[in-house]
Amino acid sequence: MKKINIAIDGPSAAGKGTIADNLAEKLGYIHLDTGAMYRCVALACIRENVPLKDEDKVMEVIKEVEIDQTADGRSFLDGEDVSDEIRLPEVSKGASDVSTLRAVRKDLVRRQKHMAKRKGFILDGRDIGTVVLKNAELKIYLTASVEVRAMRRYKQNLEKGIECDYEEIARQISERDYQDIHRKESPLMKAEDAVEVDTSDLSIEEVTGKVYELAMERIAGVNE
Repeated sequence: MKKINIAIDGPSAAGKGTIADNLAEKLGYIHLDTGAMYRCVALACIRENVPLKDEDKVMEVIKEVEIDQTADGRSFLDGEDVSDEIRLPEVSKGASDVSTLRAVRKDLVRRQKHMAKRKGFILDGRDIGTVVLKNAELKIYLTASVEVRAMRRYKQNLEKGIECDYEEIARQISERDYQDIHRKESPLMKAEDAVEVDTSDLSIEEVTGKVYELAMERIAGVNE
């Protein structure tokens, strides 16, 4: 059976990663977390005290570090599991900063496109359907209110034992939304042929089911 590629875009904490993971498991596809790649770059720069908006210095860091992802969704930076650390607010903000750098995006997008040529990939991020996988057979745009997204991130952090403040998280999410939407390089936007899914009042199971149905329709279409 022929496989397709699926692009999932949307703002921070809209549930893209969770839905991509669930969908990958149900379909037997590979979830490539592109956002985690930018987060790893940001974390590496923060650790080296490199200015996150200095393109030349950030690129020097990228050339020296190794970023890997495993099939079970864990992210590794030079062999170290940083899956939880890259979700910290400071790193989230840093990821938005480094993602505005043309050279950084060019380097990571090149790697993402190369991996997805085999089909059977699910990529999530801010510009997957508009830049990375323009020809993806299915494009999803997940969204939710700032309040709902902030509460999700707040609960996630508490479950992981990370001290946090709801109001601060909400402020940071709003700030990141503005940065992502208004950045010059590959801004966050819904692809014209993307299906928008508002997850504000839906459970994870409901969203997964809805996206799975859309995926099965597209898979059936390419196998007719």
